[in-house]
Amino acid sequence: MIVLIKDPETDQLIREMAAQTGETITQAVKTATKERLARLPRPARTGRLDRTKIDAFLAEIDALTKVDTHLSDEELIGYDEIGVPR
Repeated sequence: MIVLIKDPETDQLIREMAAQTGETITQAVKTATKERLARLPRPARTGRLDRTKIDAFLAEIDALTKVDTHLSDEELIGYDEIGVPR
């Protein structure tokens, strides 16, 4: 991937930073970018996850009839201990 810097001042600043830190230009740009991003406030997530909808969905699941937990696995799925339907 290529990044083209067309601004002479920016090019000079990057080269100066790389020379002072002993890093390659790529390393210097990467480090500077990471440091700058770390100082910026985190943007609100705008992905598909909606916490309100998730909480509502989980509440619906909690409201469902609970499975009778004293039953064996076979009894839960409707088969006896040898695999015959009840």
